[in-house]
Amino acid sequence: MDSFSNSQVIRKPATKSANGGIVAAQHKKGAAVGAAILANGGDAVDAAVATSFAMGAVEPWMSGPAGGGAMMVYRARENRAYTVYFGMRSPAGLNPADYPLSGNGPAGDLFPWPHVKDDRNQIGGTSIAVPGTVAGMEAVHEKFGKLSWSDLLAPAAQLADEGLHVDWYAALLIAASTRDLAKNPMAAKTFLEDGQWPTIAGWTALSDKRIDLSLMAGTLRRLAQKGPREFYEGELAHEMIADIHDAGGCVRLDDLRDYRAEIQDPLEVDYRQGKVFMPPQFTAGENLAECLAMLKTRSFTGERPGPDAYVAYAEALRKTYARRLTEMGDINDDRAPTCTTHFSVVDREGNMVAVTQTLLSIFGSKVVLPKSGLLMNNGILWFDPEKGKPNSLAPSKRCLMNVCPALGESGERRFAIGASGGRKILPAVLQLTSFMTDFGMSLDEAMHQQRIDSSGGDTVIADQSLPENVLTALQNHYPTKTTRRMPFPYAFACPAGVARDGNINSGATEIMSPWGDAVAEKA
Repeated sequence: MDSFSNSQVIRKPATKSANGGIVAAQHKKGAAVGAAILANGGDAVDAAVATSFAMGAVEPWMSGPAGGGAMMVYRARENRAYTVYFGMRSPAGLNPADYPLSGNGPAGDLFPWPHVKDDRNQIGGTSIAVPGTVAGMEAVHEKFGKLSWSDLLAPAAQLADEGLHVDWYAALLIAASTRDLAKNPMAAKTFLEDGQWPTIAGWTALSDKRIDLSLMAGTLRRLAQKGPREFYEGELAHEMIADIHDAGGCVRLDDLRDYRAEIQDPLEVDYRQGKVFMPPQFTAGENLAECLAMLKTRSFTGERPGPDAYVAYAEALRKTYARRLTEMGDINDDRAPTCTTHFSVVDREGNMVAVTQTLLSIFGSKVVLPKSGLLMNNGILWFDPEKGKPNSLAPSKRCLMNVCPALGESGERRFAIGASGGRKILPAVLQLTSFMTDFGMSLDEAMHQQRIDSSGGDTVIADQSLPENVLTALQNHYPTKTTRRMPFPYAFACPAGVARDGNINSGATEIMSPWGDAVAEKA
């Protein structure tokens, strides 16, 4: 038994609009940036690009220009869905021999990989992969954007200029990573106070203590003025490579110059009387499709998911994760001659975007580059350090990410959803999809509904507030532990989504996320 109240009730109502678009994001300031773009004549893609860069300024430890991810785009006039893949890649000069196993068992619960000596695949310059986020925003903006690139990046630069407000939640997240942040001088200078987490004792709610992100602001302005290829080919690229080299990383200028995002046809699954669209490769999209195919063989009744539904979720997830962790990956020439943020957008025309972008771990590699102020990813952790597997560490290889943005349609409703939370993302997206399609729940109802997690390993993690008959059914089938839905640490993923019912748009985020919110454009 834990020490927390059992009578406390937490609700976060969905935001609705009959006249305009909505952005749902893990930080309300990021969502507000996107909503302002919608109000200024941009469509869902413009709002997504602006929100992407804004999120890197308001929660830089989750995502940013030096990360990667994937997005789903729905164009209402075409009635067509697209995937934009901008996942990270391992550098061409990477040598797997530089990542020897320590023999100390598994590295941790993020991935079941064996531990690598000195955590070289998790922390520091050796963990940095080739970033893709800027290229992803470049590709989608070139194909669908209406407003200028510079106008879309300006709000993020302004937020970075203002600095990052250190409230209790920011202090908590920084405190959890203090030991690793202290290993990099620039990361320590940026986020810590004398080598420790920011002090909040005695502060009032009116305190305006801020983290200086002026270097990042300058970098964002350069990107705004010179365009996205500045990140991959310009003076900024040269500065980044020099700093990465000084940190011990092996990313080179050719790695950046050769990187391009890909616009792809998505996977499409007929589900019940509708369809679900998801990314086709190197994400968890293939696993979502596999789970939905298994759920289609079941018949659920009632207005809320009961024991049969939750047992079916657990069964499908266990089967797909068993395959994902052993069979999936980018099989390159070695075998043949993915903490995160999510936001979703819907505009007044019904266009939708679901974006999941990440540095992978919280604070990524824990390396901040001195010249640009960018916090770098640790995408190398996505690879299995053991040899001879589809996802084994190798040069010039695409990372097998956990991200799973999705689009769905059921009757008159369309939705765009996704989540952050590593391996917990897929279970959340699967259950939200089922809640809205199998049980006809609104987006608001789906976000408040209890979830389970079964993302590898034998044990199912269940929300302790689930009905007793559901918990009993799960325990009769699988080893099951119960836990509380909390703001930190998250036992379940942190989703955000938008929906459109007729001409009514709505947006909602994880109810336990203290910063997450859905913001409607102002007329």
